[in-house]
Amino acid sequence: MVAQKKDRLVPDLPGRKMLPTATSQFAVIAPDLGLIFLFIALVSCTPFLVGLWYGEAGYLLPMASAPAGFGILGFWLAGIPKAEGEARLSVALSAVALIWLIAALIGALPYTFGLDLPYTDSVFEAMSGWTGTGFSLLPSVDAAPKTILFWRSLTQWMGGLGIVAFTIALAGRSGVTRFRLYRSEGRSEALMPGVVTTAIEMWRIYLVLTALGIGLVLLSGIPLWDAVNIVMTAISTGGFSVHTAGILYYESPLLEMLVVPVMIAGALPFKLYFLLYYKKTFGFFTDRQALLLFALILAGCAAVTFDLATISFLALPEALRQGIFMTVSGITCTGFQNADPRSWYGSTVLVLAALMFIGGSAGSTAGGIKLGRVILGLNVLVWWFRRLHAGGRAITALRHDGRSILAHLPEYEVSKSMLVVLLFALMVAVATLLLLHLAPQGGFDSADIIFEVVSAASSVGITTGFVNPGMSPAAKWLFILVMWAGRLEIVPVIVLIEGAARRFR
Repeated sequence: MVAQKKDRLVPDLPGRKMLPTATSQFAVIAPDLGLIFLFIALVSCTPFLVGLWYGEAGYLLPMASAPAGFGILGFWLAGIPKAEGEARLSVALSAVALIWLIAALIGALPYTFGLDLPYTDSVFEAMSGWTGTGFSLLPSVDAAPKTILFWRSLTQWMGGLGIVAFTIALAGRSGVTRFRLYRSEGRSEALMPGVVTTAIEMWRIYLVLTALGIGLVLLSGIPLWDAVNIVMTAISTGGFSVHTAGILYYESPLLEMLVVPVMIAGALPFKLYFLLYYKKTFGFFTDRQALLLFALILAGCAAVTFDLATISFLALPEALRQGIFMTVSGITCTGFQNADPRSWYGSTVLVLAALMFIGGSAGSTAGGIKLGRVILGLNVLVWWFRRLHAGGRAITALRHDGRSILAHLPEYEVSKSMLVVLLFALMVAVATLLLLHLAPQGGFDSADIIFEVVSAASSVGITTGFVNPGMSPAAKWLFILVMWAGRLEIVPVIVLIEGAARRFR
C-alpha cells in the first residue's frame, strides 16, 4: 500500500478506490457550503426593507455588513471546484457546526457597527439569535433601531427550523452531501421521500403557522410591528422581544394567553401539521410526543401554580397567569418571561429547570433533550423488565415509534439517544463549575447558575439575571459555546473540535 500523504489522493491496493484526504473532502463539501452562505446572504437583505420603511437609512450600511460577509464567503466557497465522491459523516457534522459558528461571527457585525456593541457581546447576541436561545446583552432594546431589531427576530426565525434546512429548501437541489448536512443539524424527520421536498414542506408549514400566529396575536390589540416580531420569535421558540421589558412591557394577560398556543405550536412535531393538511389525519391526541408534551404542560402548570399560590403567597389569578405562561415558555424552550424566577421558591425553579432540560418534540423548533428521547427511555425500561421475566432464549422486541426493534438494535438505538442526554448533563455540570470558578458574581448562588446554564444548553433564554452585559468576557464566551453546542445536540461541535485538534497536532 502506498503511504497516504497529507492533502493528496493516494492509491490504495490495485482495483480499490483511492482514499480521500482532508483537502479532497473539503472540495467535496465546499460548493454546498458556499450555496448555503449565499442564500443566507440573500435573506439577510430583508432588514433593508424595514430600514427603508421606517426611515432608518443611517443603519442600512451597518446592516449591509452581514449579507456582505456571507456573500463574500459564499462566493469563495462556491468557486472551489467540486471534487468527486461523498463527504464522510464526520465531515458533514463538522461542516454543520462550522456553519452555525460562522453564522454567529458574521451575524454579529450589524450589532457591532450599528450599535457600537463590543464584538464579544455582538457574537453572544448573534449566537443567542441563531440558536433560538433568547438571552440578550443589549443595554436597551427599546433604544435599538427597528432594522437591527428585525435582524434579531429574523435570525431566530431562520434558525428555528435550521440554517441548513432553510437553505436546502431554497436551493431546491438534493444529494448525499446535502442529506448528510441536513441530518447532522439534528433533523431526522422525513415528511417526504427526498430531503429537499421535506425541507420545502417544513418551511411551507412554518410560513402558515407564522401567518396564523400573527393573526391570533393581533387580537390582543398590539401594533402589527410588535405582533410580527413576537410571533416570529414565538413560533421559532426563540424569545427575543422588541422591548427591554419583554412581554411584560404590554401589561396584557390576554396577549400572554394568545402567545401560549403559538409557543406550543412551535414545540409540536411538524409531521402532525403535514399529516393534517395532506392526509387529513388529526394526530395531535394520538402522537406520543404530543401527548407527553400536553401532559407535562398540565403537570408543570399545576405544580408551579400551586407553589406560587401556597409558598410564594401570590393571589390565585396571578399565580395562574405566571404558572401557565412560564411553564409553557419553559418546556417549549421559548424563553418569554412574565415573572422573575429568582423571586420564586427553590422547588418551583427546579420544576421549571427540569421542564427546560426536557424541552419540546423532535422535529420541532424547540430545544432540550427532546421528548422523543424521554419516550425512548421509558420504552427501554419496559423492554428491559420484560426481558428479565422472559426465558433465556426468548427474543423480546423493543416497541418504539410504532415499530418493533429486534436483536442488537435496541442497545444501538438507546446508546445513541442516551449519549446525547449524558453529554447534555455533562456539559451543564462542567459549564457550571467553570462559571463558579472563573466568573463569580455577587448575589447569585450555584442554583441560579445551574438554571442559567440549563437555559442556555436547551436554547431557552429564561434568566434569573445572571446573564447580563456586566459578565466577564470568559463567561460570555462560555455561554456562547454552550448555546452553540446545545442547539446542535453537542456531537457536531465535539467532532469539529476533535478534527481541528487533530489537524493542528
